[in-house]
Amino acid sequence: MEIRDIETFLDYYEKLRARTRRVIGCIPQEHLEWTYREGKFTLGDLVRHLAAIERWLYAETVAGRPPAYPGAGAELAADYNHPLELMDELHRQSMQIFSHLTPEDLAQKVQTPAGTPITCWKWLRALTEHEIHHRGQIYLYLNILGVKTPPLFGLTAEEVRERSV
Repeated sequence: MEIRDIETFLDYYEKLRARTRRVIGCIPQEHLEWTYREGKFTLGDLVRHLAAIERWLYAETVAGRPPAYPGAGAELAADYNHPLELMDELHRQSMQIFSHLTPEDLAQKVQTPAGTPITCWKWLRALTEHEIHHRGQIYLYLNILGVKTPPLFGLTAEEVRERSV
């Protein structure tokens, strides 16, 4: 997927984010800081990580600034009732930054934290791949806990199989 105009990307990304929000909305408050193994991201950490990395890494980078990623600890969302509120606020800020990108900006190189130059639109594509990766982790964590999760695109794999010839 090549991103040539920011409006098309923003529309796509908002739909992707809506699917991520749906599964995050299934996280029970009592399991917010649950993880399958000590030292690994908790469910709350995953939400805070998605929020912070979008705003303080990807958005800062495309704006021509160095990353300012603060991590994903619970203290990051201390002023919020749920990390989803933090995610929504930082997403709003990121979308504001992304919305100002011109076709010329999208074609320019930006610096990754590793110092590697990458075309801006490819960096935005990496943002979506990153979110999808962590959304999959959230689905897995919730399934381990026995929490019902929404199908990604309307039907579960089992429902598709039942309706198949």
